[in-house]
Amino acid sequence: MRPSPAEIVRTLVAGRLPGIAHVAHRPGPHQVRHVTDPDGRVLLLVPVVSDLAAALRPADGDCEVALVLDVLDLPPAAGAPSLGRAWVSGWAARLEGEEERRAALDFAAVEPAGDLLDVGTRFRLHRFEVVEARWERGDTVSRIDPEAYAEAEPDPLHAVEAELLADLADHHAAEVAGYLRRQLGLADGAPDTAPRVVRIDRYGLLVAHGRPGARRRVRLAFPRPLDCQAELTRLLHPLVCRHASSSRHADHA
Repeated sequence: MRPSPAEIVRTLVAGRLPGIAHVAHRPGPHQVRHVTDPDGRVLLLVPVVSDLAAALRPADGDCEVALVLDVLDLPPAAGAPSLGRAWVSGWAARLEGEEERRAALDFAAVEPAGDLLDVGTRFRLHRFEVVEARWERGDTVSRIDPEAYAEAEPDPLHAVEAELLADLADHHAAEVAGYLRRQLGLADGAPDTAPRVVRIDRYGLLVAHGRPGARRRVRLAFPRPLDCQAELTRLLHPLVCRHASSSRHADHA
């Protein structure tokens, strides 16, 4: 198993990565602080005095502004492949009153920024429902059904993936390499050919192995999708226990 394109887009736009907003018929682009709420709607935290606030001001007679949010994945470690780029678009409207206060709580659940305390004074929240979504990877751009996007969940491990990979590489490299060799049926080799985990998601591990210039990537799937980091910690215990064994679930990436 692996993340679906809809899940990847939801993960990329969840709010853990920098976003760029392109507002229709206005100068830009603009860096933007954003998250998605539980329904997948995008929330934008916008300074009252800013070029973005001016760009998001509707024309006379309108209450919404068309925009595209562009989010590029940042690989969590050297040599890790990118998940690509997500583009989501919709019609953004400024929130008011109780609706804005509820949206601030949704924002804080993802990113508890101190500036949320100034929503309504120095900052305003804008929101849009995703009406079009695209996933770009390499030379391929895939359109994602908006309903599939809304129903998908962002990966619960994405926010801590870089820390997990660093911990495995810095503190458990030998044990992890031995575990991966056993799982993949690889013979012991020189350190430069040792398999290593390059990405982690709720469905499994992406492992790179082979000599430089001829490295391959293979997925090791978890028995079931994970819901939180605590479940991952329990599953990763065999990687750092030399004599542990588990069933093998591998497929080529």
